Amino acid sequence: MTTPPLITPATPADAGEILTVQRAAYVSEAQHYGEPFLPPLAETLDEIRAVLAGPTTVLVARVGHRLVGSVRAVVEGDTAHVGRLAVAPDQQGRGVGTLLLAAVEAACADRVSRFALFTGAASEGNLRLYRRHGYEVVGSRPDAVGIRLTEFEKRLVRPVRSDA
Repeated sequence: MTTPPLITPATPADAGEILTVQRAAYVSEAQHYGEPFLPPLAETLDEIRAVLAGPTTVLVARVGHRLVGSVRAVVEGDTAHVGRLAVAPDQQGRGVGTLLLAAVEAACADRVSRFALFTGAASEGNLRLYRRHGYEVVGSRPDAVGIRLTEFEKRLVRPVRSDA
C-alpha cells in the first residue's frame, strides 16, 4: 500500500512545480479537444505567482518531495469557484484528485454555501469525478474558443441549530 499524498496550502516556492504539473495534466485535454491553447496551458509562471500572492485558496498534493497535484478556489459571495484541478499524469487514477477536491472544499466550507466548477463536456473522467462527489450539472456553455463546458454546483447543507 502506498502512502497517500500530503495536501497542504501552496507557497510561492511551489509556482514552478504547479505550472509543470498543470501543463502535463492538461495536455491530454488539449489533445482530446484539438485545442492547444486551453487556459491552463497558456497560463504563465508570473500569472501563477500572482494567484499565489492573492486571496485565492491554492492547495498542492505531494508524494514525498514531489508535487503531484494542485487545485484552486476563489470565494465570491457565498460561492467558492473551484478550478485548475490538476494531477500529474502518472498519478491519475490514484485518488489524488479526490483528495484535492475534498481538501479545497474543506478549506472553503466555513465561508460558502455553494461550490461551482466547470469542465469540458466531453471529459468523461472529470464528469464522473464531480458527480461522484455530489456535484450536479446546472448548465452548459461554450468557452472562448467554442469548446462545450459542463457547469456543476454543489450546495452545502447546514444543520439547523436547535438553540436559535
